[in-house]
Amino acid sequence: METIIETISDYFMWLTLPAFKITDVLEILILAFLIYNIIRWIKYTRAWTLFKGLLVLLAFSIFAAIMQFDVILWIIRNTISVGIIALVILFQPELRRALEDLGKRNLFPKLINFSGSDDNDRFSDRTIEELVKASYELARNKTGALIVIEKNSSLIEYEKSGIPVDAIVSSQLLINIFEHNTPLHDGAVIMRGDRIVSATCYLPLSANMSLSKELGTRHRAAVGVSEVTDSLTIIVSEETGRVSLAQDGKIIRNVDGGKLKSELVKFQKLDPFAQETKRKWQRVKKHLFRNKQDGDD
Repeated sequence: METIIETISDYFMWLTLPAFKITDVLEILILAFLIYNIIRWIKYTRAWTLFKGLLVLLAFSIFAAIMQFDVILWIIRNTISVGIIALVILFQPELRRALEDLGKRNLFPKLINFSGSDDNDRFSDRTIEELVKASYELARNKTGALIVIEKNSSLIEYEKSGIPVDAIVSSQLLINIFEHNTPLHDGAVIMRGDRIVSATCYLPLSANMSLSKELGTRHRAAVGVSEVTDSLTIIVSEETGRVSLAQDGKIIRNVDGGKLKSELVKFQKLDPFAQETKRKWQRVKKHLFRNKQDGDD
């Protein structure tokens, strides 16, 4: 009887779960999050078609192993390392876009502001008014325009491709820049805060095949820069005189003045965390400056 009990107890010992710690739960959650996002990323790119092809190859490999096709298995084993390198080459644009998207998520917001400004806005209300006024004056005359407004992601890479301007934003200046047959009219204007930093800038074109065929190079450039940065771009169509907005890889076409202004107001505001961090940094700077003055005295 004791032998039977010991056998049963030994059997159930194998069924007991191992020790489960908080770190194990956290690890499972992290892995689930990563796997979900990788699958989601694959599904919405051309990598999805290639991924399905890989599944077919995997199923064929399993079939070859079951049927003991030695030659086929030898070929698979000896080409798998080359296949991994080939996959990296094939998926290079998608991998680059995924890493750029990860960088855009702004997991660590800007902790330090060096601008010296105490306000909680990226640019002033006057700048918004000037942008709206310039956009619809350009639209009325069917003058094409592309105005990229920097947020957190740096636009220096594209700024360097143009001509430095470094001037306060005004509707008159923007209209003059995009006027036909002027030296600066071709390309994009890049804004940082209340200043136009550069003109005639080159932007990356979007490879998104779902964009309307009606959209020309100007609109595709606006969507392209919004795919790789968190900027907001105002587009004025030379053909139709309509104003559009591009942000986060999407385009909103034919916006009116009220919509444009509301989107600029939303874009203008810093997030609460950044506002608080900015205030703390200002207090630290004031404290350090006061100590320096006391030391000089």
